Amino acid sequence: MTTTEDFVHVFEPATEPDAPTLLLLHGTGADEHDLLPLGRALAPGAALLSPRGKVSENGMNRWFRRLREGVFDVEDLIERTAELAEFVKAATLTYGLDPKRIVVSGFSNGANTGAGLLLLHPGLVAGAALFAGGAPLQGREPDPVDLSGTRVFLGSGVTDPITTIDQARLVAAQLGERGANVRAEEHPGGHQLPQSVVSRAREWFAQAGF
Repeated sequence: MTTTEDFVHVFEPATEPDAPTLLLLHGTGADEHDLLPLGRALAPGAALLSPRGKVSENGMNRWFRRLREGVFDVEDLIERTAELAEFVKAATLTYGLDPKRIVVSGFSNGANTGAGLLLLHPGLVAGAALFAGGAPLQGREPDPVDLSGTRVFLGSGVTDPITTIDQARLVAAQLGERGANVRAEEHPGGHQLPQSVVSRAREWFAQAGF
């Protein structure tokens, strides 16, 4: 049985009454502290739950294995996303979170994992703000799950050499086809998170009403 002790993580309680929870998933080579400032910027006052990925690639933390740059080990992604979903359920009980008001946010490898949570574990989170992410199952077609009522913000760079814009557009289409309300924002840069995109994501978050 998965418990909160199964993942190294940081939990910061909400500082505003009736605030949602942000599940923060870092990118390759980062850790559980990396996206805390992003979480505070996106949703001031929200609770922050930020675990560390368990996979090590040449000493860098990741959420799942990859075969080479840009090519995922999809079976490992499926298995580790399921383990992360169980951690989220355990944390909901441990920290007294509202399971209907958890929003996942991630960058790069974390964004891919966040998209995996949406497509493989529908209903686990209420929405997502994902940056520099693509289709988690890559060439596989996800199951026809029901994501109606799920709100998603996607920030992607049109010149991103790591997560290509085609992969970013593919995950937007996959989520939208399954009923998610998707706002896809593209910026002219590469594998990065410009402040302009953070600002638009913050506006989206405030309007989404989580």
